[in-house]
Amino acid sequence: MHSTSGPSPRRRARVNKWVLPLCWTAVLLDGFDLVVLGTVIPVLLQEKLLTTASASAVSTAGLFGMMIGALIIGTITDVIGRRKVMIFAVAAFSVFTLACAFAHDATTFGVLRFLAGVGLGGCLPTAIALVNEARPQQGGRATTLIMTGYHVGAVITALLGIVLIPQLGWRALFVAGALPALVLIPLMVKHLPETAVRKAPALEAVGSLFKPGLRKATVAFWAASFMGLLLVYGLNTWLPQIMRSAGYDLGAALGLLLTLNIGAVIGLLIAGAVADRVGIRPAAIGWFAGAVVFLALLSIKLPGVTIYAAVLLAGCFVFSAQVLVYAYAGRVYEENRATGIGWAAGIGRLGAISGPLLGGALLSAGLAYPWGFYAFAVIAALGATAVGAIGLKAKSVVASSG
Repeated sequence: MHSTSGPSPRRRARVNKWVLPLCWTAVLLDGFDLVVLGTVIPVLLQEKLLTTASASAVSTAGLFGMMIGALIIGTITDVIGRRKVMIFAVAAFSVFTLACAFAHDATTFGVLRFLAGVGLGGCLPTAIALVNEARPQQGGRATTLIMTGYHVGAVITALLGIVLIPQLGWRALFVAGALPALVLIPLMVKHLPETAVRKAPALEAVGSLFKPGLRKATVAFWAASFMGLLLVYGLNTWLPQIMRSAGYDLGAALGLLLTLNIGAVIGLLIAGAVADRVGIRPAAIGWFAGAVVFLALLSIKLPGVTIYAAVLLAGCFVFSAQVLVYAYAGRVYEENRATGIGWAAGIGRLGAISGPLLGGALLSAGLAYPWGFYAFAVIAALGATAVGAIGLKAKSVVASSG
């Protein structure tokens, strides 16, 4: 049973104004985590703190931590409430990120990255659940808006790396990544609302994902999230090198990576508005389909600014497609929203691990261009198929939830 007690409508409206900016800032930390390791790895290799093999292991440890955090913490938040879980997740990520600044060997660094990942993995499903509950009529727009924080965090971290590493060393970047907690946690303590909680064990919350009418949807969400995160991490990791193998110079290849992420922010702002107008399900299918078209187009060596336009549009569709999967899950799972999103995000992290592995394998085989883009296009098509497979019962839940 859900508790019917809670804040007054006026109080609820006031605290809801804080939900979006606080959750956006928490998701910004996810963006920090996306690029921080890539930013410091060249220095860690130079200082011999890591080898190429151990750097890969550390990266994988962080992703596994995020997977476990999404699965476990995402479930717990449906049992004990969003507010406590969000504060704990941000605190845990920040403490272990700060500790990374004092690591002196690969094993310690890997363990700390894993533990930081566990904390961070719980932020995303909790944040999406909170904004869906704060803005139930704007679930698509609210979800895509907070996910712009992901890319803003990535850009800020890259810029901080350029400024801090030459002056203060790589450890300063991890200190900087922990500092937002000094402001964010007190604001969360003061302003984040508490939610009604399930009076049921965590295992029952997970089991509810497979109740009649949701089984097919749950598996489909997992498949769509796997495909979406495979694209996100595969492209962010290997796009510059794939474009280099296609004959573009290094400056152009790095410029295309920046263009990809600018497209991501634009796409997120557009996708949310479209989803709230036409429905999240058709929007998610359409965005995956758009990703198919523009990823396949990148297999052709386009002239001049045309290649930048194609990459920009690929970014618009690829990243937003994944976020719309989360938004859709947030509407389908009503009583177990964070559990549903958490498990979709957690299983999706296997795709995040697979994406860089796929790109690396294609590069090693000399097949990255053009076959890498064909492979990514097929994966986007599978993502569209998975969203389309979500059943009529799940669609009726969406319709009834506003």
